Amino acid sequence: MYLPDIFHEHDFETIAALIEARPLAALTRLEKGAIVADHIPFLFDAKANALRAHVARANSLWRDLDPASEALAIFIGLDHYVTPSWYATKRETGKVVPTWNYEAVHVYGRLRAIEDPNWLRGLLGDLTARHEASRAEPWTLEDAPADFIDAQLKGIVGIELAISRIEAKRKLSQNRNAADRAGVIAGLKAGGGEAAERMAMAIATLAPKERT
Repeated sequence: MYLPDIFHEHDFETIAALIEARPLAALTRLEKGAIVADHIPFLFDAKANALRAHVARANSLWRDLDPASEALAIFIGLDHYVTPSWYATKRETGKVVPTWNYEAVHVYGRLRAIEDPNWLRGLLGDLTARHEASRAEPWTLEDAPADFIDAQLKGIVGIELAISRIEAKRKLSQNRNAADRAGVIAGLKAGGGEAAERMAMAIATLAPKERT
Protein backbone atom coordinates (compact mmCIF):
# COMPACT_ATOMS: atom_id res chain seq x y z
CA MET A 1 0.00 0.00 0.00
CA TYR A 2 1.29 3.45 -0.90
CA LEU A 3 1.70 5.01 2.53
CA PRO A 4 2.96 8.60 2.78
CA ASP A 5 3.86 9.43 6.37
CA ILE A 6 1.19 12.11 6.68
CA PHE A 7 -1.51 9.48 6.09
CA HIS A 8 0.18 6.68 8.05
CA GLU A 9 -1.90 5.69 11.09
CA HIS A 10 0.18 4.27 13.96
CA ASP A 11 -2.26 4.36 16.89
CA PHE A 12 -3.21 0.79 17.82
CA GLU A 13 -6.55 1.68 19.44
CA THR A 14 -7.58 3.63 16.34
CA ILE A 15 -6.65 0.72 14.08
CA ALA A 16 -8.46 -1.81 16.28
CA ALA A 17 -11.57 0.40 16.33
CA LEU A 18 -11.56 0.63 12.55
CA ILE A 19 -11.41 -3.16 12.20
CA GLU A 20 -14.19 -3.55 14.76
CA ALA A 21 -16.37 -0.99 12.98
CA ARG A 22 -15.81 -2.51 9.51
CA PRO A 23 -15.09 -6.21 10.16
CA LEU A 24 -15.77 -7.50 6.63
CA ALA A 25 -12.35 -7.99 5.03
CA ALA A 26 -11.14 -9.08 1.63
CA LEU A 27 -8.87 -11.99 2.50
CA THR A 28 -6.32 -12.37 -0.29
CA ARG A 29 -3.74 -15.11 -0.68
CA LEU A 30 -1.98 -17.39 -3.11
CA GLU A 31 -3.60 -20.68 -4.02
CA LYS A 32 -1.70 -22.91 -6.41
CA GLY A 33 0.13 -19.91 -7.83
CA ALA A 34 -2.98 -17.78 -8.38
CA ILE A 35 -4.18 -14.77 -6.36
CA VAL A 36 -7.62 -15.40 -4.85
CA ALA A 37 -9.83 -13.47 -2.43
CA ASP A 38 -12.78 -14.13 -0.16
CA HIS A 39 -14.91 -11.63 1.73
CA ILE A 40 -15.05 -12.68 5.38
CA PRO A 41 -16.15 -10.96 8.63
CA PHE A 42 -13.35 -11.24 11.19
CA LEU A 43 -12.96 -10.80 14.91
CA PHE A 44 -9.78 -9.05 15.98
CA ASP A 45 -8.29 -10.83 18.99
CA ALA A 46 -5.78 -8.29 20.29
CA LYS A 47 -4.55 -10.54 23.11
CA ALA A 48 -3.74 -13.37 20.73
CA ASN A 49 -2.59 -10.95 18.01
CA ALA A 50 -4.82 -12.75 15.54
CA LEU A 51 -7.87 -12.45 13.32
CA ARG A 52 -10.50 -15.19 13.76
CA ALA A 53 -13.32 -16.24 11.45
CA HIS A 54 -15.00 -19.22 9.84
CA VAL A 55 -15.81 -20.33 6.31
CA ALA A 56 -18.10 -22.93 4.77
CA ARG A 57 -16.57 -26.37 4.75
CA ALA A 58 -17.26 -26.44 1.01
CA ASN A 59 -14.96 -23.42 0.55
CA SER A 60 -11.58 -24.62 -0.74
CA LEU A 61 -9.83 -21.86 1.22
CA TRP A 62 -9.12 -23.99 4.29
CA ARG A 63 -7.96 -27.01 2.30
CA ASP A 64 -5.60 -25.11 0.02
CA LEU A 65 -3.81 -22.94 2.59
CA ASP A 66 -0.13 -22.47 1.81
CA PRO A 67 1.73 -22.43 5.14
CA ALA A 68 4.81 -21.00 3.42
CA SER A 69 3.15 -17.76 2.27
CA GLU A 70 1.43 -14.86 3.98
CA ALA A 71 -2.18 -13.90 3.53
CA LEU A 72 -3.51 -10.34 3.55
CA ALA A 73 -6.80 -9.18 5.07
CA ILE A 74 -7.90 -5.78 3.74
CA PHE A 75 -10.35 -3.72 5.80
CA ILE A 76 -11.92 -0.57 4.34
CA GLY A 77 -13.24 2.11 6.67
CA LEU A 78 -14.80 5.44 5.77
CA ASP A 79 -14.48 6.70 2.21
CA HIS A 80 -15.86 9.64 0.23
CA TYR A 81 -15.20 11.63 -2.93
CA VAL A 82 -13.78 15.13 -2.40
CA THR A 83 -14.50 17.78 -5.02
CA PRO A 84 -11.94 20.60 -5.47
CA SER A 85 -14.88 23.01 -5.38
CA TRP A 86 -14.88 22.66 -1.61
CA TYR A 87 -11.33 24.03 -1.28
CA ALA A 88 -10.62 27.64 -0.44
CA THR A 89 -7.57 27.24 -2.67
CA LYS A 90 -9.83 26.82 -5.71
CA ARG A 91 -11.11 30.35 -5.25
CA GLU A 92 -7.60 31.68 -4.62
CA THR A 93 -5.53 30.01 -7.33
CA GLY A 94 -7.61 27.34 -9.04
CA LYS A 95 -4.68 24.93 -8.62
CA VAL A 96 -6.61 22.00 -7.19
CA VAL A 97 -7.86 18.62 -8.39
CA PRO A 98 -10.39 16.04 -7.15
CA THR A 99 -9.39 13.32 -4.72
CA TRP A 100 -10.82 10.53 -2.59
CA ASN A 101 -10.57 10.32 1.18
CA TYR A 102 -10.52 6.87 2.75
CA GLU A 103 -9.37 4.61 5.56
CA ALA A 104 -7.76 1.22 5.02
CA VAL A 105 -6.06 -1.38 7.20
CA HIS A 106 -3.88 -4.17 5.77
CA VAL A 107 -3.29 -7.10 8.11
CA TYR A 108 -0.64 -9.64 7.12
CA GLY A 109 -0.02 -13.07 8.56
CA ARG A 110 -0.10 -16.81 8.11
CA LEU A 111 -3.37 -18.72 8.07
CA ARG A 112 -4.31 -21.96 9.74
CA ALA A 113 -7.50 -24.00 9.56
CA ILE A 114 -9.25 -25.11 12.76
CA GLU A 115 -11.80 -27.93 12.89
CA ASP A 116 -12.09 -28.24 16.67
CA PRO A 117 -15.82 -27.94 17.50
CA ASN A 118 -15.19 -26.30 20.87
CA TRP A 119 -13.06 -23.59 19.22
CA LEU A 120 -15.74 -23.07 16.60
CA ARG A 121 -18.52 -22.85 19.17
CA GLY A 122 -16.53 -20.27 21.10
CA LEU A 123 -15.97 -18.27 17.93
CA LEU A 124 -19.66 -18.30 17.04
CA GLY A 125 -20.50 -17.19 20.56
CA ASP A 126 -18.05 -14.31 20.31
CA LEU A 127 -19.29 -13.28 16.86
CA THR A 128 -22.94 -13.23 17.84
CA ALA A 129 -22.21 -11.42 21.11
CA ARG A 130 -20.30 -8.75 19.18
CA HIS A 131 -22.84 -8.17 16.43
CA GLU A 132 -26.02 -8.67 18.48
CA ALA A 133 -24.88 -6.39 21.31
CA SER A 134 -26.78 -3.34 20.09
CA ARG A 135 -30.11 -5.15 19.77
CA ALA A 136 -32.77 -4.84 22.47
CA GLU A 137 -33.10 -8.63 22.59
CA PRO A 138 -29.77 -10.08 21.38
CA TRP A 139 -29.87 -13.47 19.69
CA THR A 140 -27.61 -16.15 21.19
CA LEU A 141 -26.64 -19.67 20.19
CA GLU A 142 -28.92 -20.97 22.93
CA ASP A 143 -31.94 -19.53 21.10
CA ALA A 144 -31.62 -22.26 18.47
CA PRO A 145 -32.05 -26.01 19.12
CA ALA A 146 -28.79 -27.61 20.28
CA ASP A 147 -28.91 -30.32 17.63
CA PHE A 148 -29.40 -27.68 14.93
CA ILE A 149 -26.31 -25.74 16.10
CA ASP A 150 -24.32 -28.99 16.24
CA ALA A 151 -25.26 -29.69 12.63
CA GLN A 152 -24.32 -26.16 11.58
CA LEU A 153 -20.91 -26.54 13.24
CA LYS A 154 -20.20 -29.55 11.05
CA GLY A 155 -20.66 -27.35 7.97
CA ILE A 156 -17.98 -24.77 8.84
CA VAL A 157 -14.25 -24.63 9.45
CA GLY A 158 -12.44 -22.03 11.51
CA ILE A 159 -9.58 -19.94 10.18
CA GLU A 160 -7.09 -17.89 12.14
CA LEU A 161 -4.61 -15.39 10.80
CA ALA A 162 -1.58 -15.00 13.10
CA ILE A 163 -0.68 -11.35 12.59
CA SER A 164 2.86 -10.57 11.50
CA ARG A 165 2.37 -6.87 10.70
CA ILE A 166 -0.30 -4.23 10.19
CA GLU A 167 -0.30 -1.22 7.87
CA ALA A 168 -2.99 1.42 8.32
CA LYS A 169 -3.80 4.47 6.23
CA ARG A 170 -6.22 7.32 6.98
CA LYS A 171 -6.28 9.78 4.10
CA LEU A 172 -8.51 12.47 5.60
CA SER A 173 -7.35 15.75 4.01
CA GLN A 174 -4.35 16.07 6.35
CA ASN A 175 -2.32 17.36 3.39
CA ARG A 176 -4.61 20.37 2.91
CA ASN A 177 -4.40 23.65 4.81
CA ALA A 178 -6.90 24.58 7.52
CA ALA A 179 -9.13 26.59 5.16
CA ASP A 180 -9.32 23.76 2.65
CA ARG A 181 -10.11 21.23 5.38
CA ALA A 182 -12.85 23.48 6.71
CA GLY A 183 -14.26 23.69 3.20
CA VAL A 184 -14.28 19.91 2.84
CA ILE A 185 -16.04 19.51 6.18
CA ALA A 186 -18.66 22.11 5.24
CA GLY A 187 -19.16 20.58 1.81
CA LEU A 188 -19.66 17.10 3.22
CA LYS A 189 -22.17 18.32 5.79
CA ALA A 190 -24.09 20.29 3.18
CA GLY A 191 -24.30 17.24 0.96
CA GLY A 192 -26.01 15.26 3.70
CA GLY A 193 -26.10 11.53 4.26
CA GLU A 194 -24.60 9.38 6.98
CA ALA A 195 -21.41 8.57 5.05
CA ALA A 196 -20.69 12.27 4.41
CA GLU A 197 -21.44 13.20 8.03
CA ARG A 198 -19.12 10.51 9.35
CA MET A 199 -16.33 11.56 7.01
CA ALA A 200 -16.77 15.21 8.03
CA MET A 201 -16.52 14.22 11.69
CA ALA A 202 -13.40 12.13 11.06
CA ILE A 203 -11.67 15.03 9.29
CA ALA A 204 -12.63 17.46 12.03
CA THR A 205 -11.37 15.09 14.73
CA LEU A 206 -8.07 14.42 12.99
CA ALA A 207 -7.33 18.02 11.99
CA PRO A 208 -5.74 19.05 15.34
CA LYS A 209 -3.27 16.16 14.91
CA GLU A 210 -2.01 17.50 11.60
CA ARG A 211 1.55 16.46 10.88
CA THR A 212 3.97 18.83 9.16
